[in-house]
Amino acid sequence: MHVPDGFIDAPISAATAVVAAGAIAVSLRGARRELDERTAPLAGLVAAFIFAVQMLNFPVAAGTSGHLLGGALAAILVGPYTGVLCVSVVLLMQGILFADGGLTALGVNITDMAITTTVVAYAVFRGLVKVLPRTRRSITAASFTAALLSVPAAALVFTLLYSLGGTTDVSLGKVATAMIGVHLLIGVGEAAITALTVGAVIAVRPDLVYGARGLEQRLKLRVNGELVDAQAPLAPAAPRISRRKLWIGGLAASLLLAGFVSFYASSNPDGLEKVAADQGIDQKAKEHASADSPLADYGVRDVDDARLSGGLAGVIGVGVTVVAGTGVFWAVRKRRGTTSQAA
Repeated sequence: MHVPDGFIDAPISAATAVVAAGAIAVSLRGARRELDERTAPLAGLVAAFIFAVQMLNFPVAAGTSGHLLGGALAAILVGPYTGVLCVSVVLLMQGILFADGGLTALGVNITDMAITTTVVAYAVFRGLVKVLPRTRRSITAASFTAALLSVPAAALVFTLLYSLGGTTDVSLGKVATAMIGVHLLIGVGEAAITALTVGAVIAVRPDLVYGARGLEQRLKLRVNGELVDAQAPLAPAAPRISRRKLWIGGLAASLLLAGFVSFYASSNPDGLEKVAADQGIDQKAKEHASADSPLADYGVRDVDDARLSGGLAGVIGVGVTVVAGTGVFWAVRKRRGTTSQAA
């Protein structure tokens, strides 16, 4: 759902840039409370994983594909404020290095793909975990539902933005129907990827999943003849692996997905591209400002072999994203420590 330059006019693009900048500023402050020495490296890895999985377009209908947006996954794993930053880092890397998503439309994309999906998904997730039993299975189910609903929500927000600043005269009713319809299908894929990933992390390190914090089961212990409350982690106890092994395994998976599996992704246009072509939204689309980038369109310039070119671009993208993301989140974490000491 990366919006290119030319779909939305300058005033609305500027307005969404202001919204995005404000949300990022708020998220930087909020992320200080979410990140600690355990989760800061994980946040950088989450950004890299989202970048990798976004390269894996999956078919959803005749001639249409979809890909992960990632807001739900990031919010549940590392927190909603950090989640906004994770997806924003991905969008920035994609726009600058890979000519994916317009640069003047960066505010639109952050508003739509980072803010909307994260806010909607985390609100739905928190609402569900409050009423569901306190189990890992419930967290996974809540993750599935939250991710499912976040994608059509993003499609609806795009339609609203287009109604305010669209550059072509098209039927908004048809655009809304087409966008929400196809993104409901894409949402199923988003939900499956999110639930599988959250479930996998919970299985080995539930303590690192932000959305699972505070879900301990209450136990009663007898102390000096009296029953008192005690807290135990989500039961049954999960096998634990070290944070280092989890990080290395996650990075290896990201490199494998981006460097090898991405070659087999669907080549069909994604939901927005398909709707734009069918409804005439793309009539005034502009060439990307980074179209001459050596990594444009997820390939390495002057590398003729398509498999090698795409694989190298994916590996570079994962590497750059994990470095940029980890740097941002370590800086936020360090800022938290400095602020705490000053207080």
